[in-house]
Amino acid sequence: MNQAARKVVLITGASSGIGKVCAEHLLKRGYRVFGTQRRPPESAQADPNAVEILSMDVDDDNSVAKGVETVILRAGRIDAVINNAGWGLMGAVEDTSVEESKAQMETNFFGVLRVCRAVLPIMRRERAGTIINVSSLAGIIGLPFSSMYSASKFALEGLTESLRLETRRFGIRVVLVEPGDFCTNFPARRRLTKASTKSSAYYEALERTRIAQEKDERNAPTPESIGFLVERILRSKRPRLRYPSGLLSQRIVVPLKRFLPQRLFEWLLCLVMGF
Repeated sequence: MNQAARKVVLITGASSGIGKVCAEHLLKRGYRVFGTQRRPPESAQADPNAVEILSMDVDDDNSVAKGVETVILRAGRIDAVINNAGWGLMGAVEDTSVEESKAQMETNFFGVLRVCRAVLPIMRRERAGTIINVSSLAGIIGLPFSSMYSASKFALEGLTESLRLETRRFGIRVVLVEPGDFCTNFPARRRLTKASTKSSAYYEALERTRIAQEKDERNAPTPESIGFLVERILRSKRPRLRYPSGLLSQRIVVPLKRFLPQRLFEWLLCLVMGF
């Protein structure tokens, strides 16, 4: 394919998990892919026939601006962005400090905001572009002991809804992908709050929930389906706002939350999560 005709995609958090799978899938499908990671790559790579890894910390304004500038210098354009970088904080609300909460929001919410603000002027000038924000089913349902993670994804959902409306006049499409559990290294990067110790009043319930959640994640499918979904969204002329993804047994909670009485829904959710 003519290099000039290849669509250019920037994917944050592409060193592992969903981000890496999406990067590798889109590369095979003919896209030119730039993937970011916090640690600088081992070598200065600029091979358009491979995933081009960039150093970018979405928690830092200058790092984001430099990363986007590098893509423009190498490729001359950005056709799509997949905001995937993120991590999970676990602990009871009472055991979560304001400092820990801010750190969770810094990456999962403000990191997305930084990247969006950096690429929007480019997309506006071209009057085209797609922004895919990777949320979570936890952005629709508040999960026990994942309050700050859920809060960051709830915030991302609201940001995306507003941004989609603001940018439609410029030909920019903004979409949410909402994964359930997938077998990735995400659990290994999950952090417990400092106060989540045996002395906590919530410790036993937290441990039961954490063990059940990690078991579900180990037994979940690998995320190749997300790569196909992202490609389908990028090729769609009129993508929907939301794309829940994952096991049907998890995706079903979205309509159940809308239609079941709240007490019944909460009882079922706690039963499923072992809480």
